Amino acid sequence: MKPLHELFWGLCLHCPPSPSLNLSRHAGGLLHGCSQVLARRGGQYQRHHHLRRFTTTHQHLTHPYRPSSIFAARRFSTAPVANMADVSGRYESWDQARLISRIRQLEHELDKRDAASKASGAGSGTPSNKNGAGAGAAGVATDGAPPVKKRKKEAKRIDSSRYSTRFIALKLAYLGKRYGGFEYATSASLPTIEGELWNALTKSCLIFPEDQDVVNFDCCEYSKCGRTDRGVSAFGQVIGLRVRSNRPVPKKQEDPAPAAGAEGDDTPMEGTEKVEEEQKEKKPEKAWDEINDEIQYVKVLNRLLPDDIRIIAWCPSPPPDFSARFSCEERQYRYFFTQPAFTPTATTVDGTPDGMKEGYLDIDAMNQAAQSFIGSHDFRNFCKVDGSKQITNFERRMFEAGVEEVKDVGTVLPYLGASAVDGSQLPKVYSFNIRGTAFLWHQIRHMVTILFLIGQRLETPDLVTRLLDVENTPRKPNYDLAHETPLVLWNCVFPGDDESRTSNDAENALHWVYGEADVVENLWSHYREKKMDELLANRLLDLVSRQVQGTESKAKGKRVFQGGHEGKLSGGYVPIAKKQLTPSPAEINDRWAQRKGFKNSDEMRESKNWRKVIKDAKQAAAAGDGDE
Repeated sequence: MKPLHELFWGLCLHCPPSPSLNLSRHAGGLLHGCSQVLARRGGQYQRHHHLRRFTTTHQHLTHPYRPSSIFAARRFSTAPVANMADVSGRYESWDQARLISRIRQLEHELDKRDAASKASGAGSGTPSNKNGAGAGAAGVATDGAPPVKKRKKEAKRIDSSRYSTRFIALKLAYLGKRYGGFEYATSASLPTIEGELWNALTKSCLIFPEDQDVVNFDCCEYSKCGRTDRGVSAFGQVIGLRVRSNRPVPKKQEDPAPAAGAEGDDTPMEGTEKVEEEQKEKKPEKAWDEINDEIQYVKVLNRLLPDDIRIIAWCPSPPPDFSARFSCEERQYRYFFTQPAFTPTATTVDGTPDGMKEGYLDIDAMNQAAQSFIGSHDFRNFCKVDGSKQITNFERRMFEAGVEEVKDVGTVLPYLGASAVDGSQLPKVYSFNIRGTAFLWHQIRHMVTILFLIGQRLETPDLVTRLLDVENTPRKPNYDLAHETPLVLWNCVFPGDDESRTSNDAENALHWVYGEADVVENLWSHYREKKMDELLANRLLDLVSRQVQGTESKAKGKRVFQGGHEGKLSGGYVPIAKKQLTPSPAEINDRWAQRKGFKNSDEMRESKNWRKVIKDAKQAAAAGDGDE
């Protein structure tokens, strides 16, 4: 057994020794590239370093794609999967959750090693056997000491060269409330959807990265359709990637040995007739079914994913040059809300100047305003501008926009009474539905904010038209952003889909193979759990509402609904036209370019590959700081 310091040698130390390992303290240090594991040995604390999969080279190896001669390009490959990628990993690229998990793993290994050391020490004092070895060394339990357990061998890595691969597409759904977004980021304080996908793909050995601890999808021709933000859910997300396949690797056919007879001798050698007969008697191999004989990707991944992330279907044969991002024709989003939006006051309808209770929304006015979004428009006043992206084109095309009632999902609260419009029970559930080719950063949440202001009759429906007129409104008013949790990426539409605008494009269609009944059973269990939470909260609210004297809020000021659980209290509402204006996109781009050493954004874009210019400048500056 190797000494402990040899197992962990190489781990960078930036923190002083401590008698105990504080997770919250050292996880923060690890996020900046620092790592420390302390082991207690004989009353002395030693620093141990870690050399697992560590390399000082950063050469990125790529392997040319060689499609199988049997199958269409990008569908199957018999090239070794081990050559997918060569990724060098360090702790700098790990997120917080992965670092904490690593610390716990190291602590567990140290505890096991300490226990084994104590057991072996206790066994060393026993009489030796005939071979001179103590009972403890032989693995026999001594008085007062537990038996020494044999160390388990580490799991061997699968030989990826024995497997073929295939390019597939996956359709997945997830509830994003407890996630920091879809895209993986090392600085994320919350787990991400891609991080969970990576764990499932590597544990199931569907992909073979060089280092499983470093999340890098470059090894599997990965692409994604949408990048949802923190807290946003998706019911129709699509990704494309290359994974391990059950398709048998074609056996190499060896050339027959040359005949021993003289050249030109037509006389058959002895025994050749028997060999030829045996070859004829061999049964032909069974035809391989690309669906029924394939790995059950949906079931395998769902066993390893959290309950709020589900693989719904997989596509066995995406079209050539398929990209989940660029092949998508349109994306559909839905933003859900209730009517009333928040707890209404006890004031009667006749007692309000505008004929509406506080907390209720004017759905007709919201629908009227939403129609103005349809078509091609410049949405710079309905998004957040990121200077690092250097976006100059804010025109996007919307195919559909409107507010619709969602049927059969409401839970009745008797104290609200019936709707004054159609007499139905309250509360109701509505959704703002939007379909478009592409969207800007936080675009839908900005659109919903404006619709809620119009629904509360704090603004008029023509506000949307005024904000879309970028000539008269070149700078966005500084208004708040709607809550993220009710937003859902509802569907991603590809050529050939039922909702596709080019539905006759069968050649580029995605033919989905959906999961079995176990997917529905798992989702039912998750739904049942949440339904009980909703039911208990509903009954509690109904019970208390019957006991208190009225429901009128005593809070002073105007409550503004922004999609959250309750209205935001403001002393007095400031109209959008009177709010402070934010910098224009050109000003934001210029400021970011100037911080990177350029005169303005135009000069930066003239350098063409400006990202490489910035990277080279940073490396040159770092090299200059190191010179004496």
